[in-house]
Amino acid sequence: MHPYRSVLFVPGHKPRWAAKAVASGADAVVLDLEDSVPGDLKAEARATVARTVADIRAGDDRVGLFVRPNALDTGLAGEDLEAAVGAGLTGLFVPKVRDRDDVVRWETLVDWFERRNGASGLELIVPVEMVEAIQNCREIAGASPRVGAMIGPTAEHADIARAVGYRWSREGTETLYLRSRVLLACREYGLHALTGLWEDLSDLDGLRAFADQGLQLGFRGQIAIHPSHVPVLNEVFSPSAEEIEFREGLVAAFEAAAAHGDGAVRYRGVHIDKAHADTAREWLAHARRVLERA
Repeated sequence: MHPYRSVLFVPGHKPRWAAKAVASGADAVVLDLEDSVPGDLKAEARATVARTVADIRAGDDRVGLFVRPNALDTGLAGEDLEAAVGAGLTGLFVPKVRDRDDVVRWETLVDWFERRNGASGLELIVPVEMVEAIQNCREIAGASPRVGAMIGPTAEHADIARAVGYRWSREGTETLYLRSRVLLACREYGLHALTGLWEDLSDLDGLRAFADQGLQLGFRGQIAIHPSHVPVLNEVFSPSAEEIEFREGLVAAFEAAAAHGDGAVRYRGVHIDKAHADTAREWLAHARRVLERA
């Protein structure tokens, strides 16, 4: 999966909001058919989402386009996928996943509707929003090659807060363990690690601090629910020119030393060896993937 810095949610029945989401510069947009769509509007929203995907894709082949269907247990997921899966869609944001079996159930549905509707290569973003999912996050991460990203839970008022019963704080210490488990599962299976939601729409300083903390932990992007959050997230999760220059210089310094038979060298006051160079190379590869679509 592309390392999306910002993944912005919009209600599926509001196509104008989707256009604004793309205009905000979000790396990926999730068109929601689940919680943000009232029950009596879900059928209409399915048709709207299908048109929205086609309209956006006609003018933009860069942005990631995902749909969040209703959960498997609602009995609505099949109808959602029948309408939403098609050319131009990047993948699905699959809710209420509890374990490996749920991933396989989603995978089976996606396999069917891809063949039926002429789509291919759809990826899954899996939010960890249930206690069972936290306990099973490692097996979820490895359940299917379609799983491309998982989300470390942080929300103040959403499903995970109710499920775990924590009291939210700006510092996020109450979810550090939960997020860390998901992060390690992502790293083990090579998935894109996303950190969860900052709900205060007006507190951009708090958003920046929280996103930066996620970056420090090892997350590579974040979920958003308002276009005003997108520029902050894109900035925080983008490699800076100074960071790139430092790591490129580090690799060059190590390679020059190795060519002269030295396994370690001093670089800008830091002792470096092969491990440092390997880490810098991996970081630079990620940076190139981010910047190629920024």
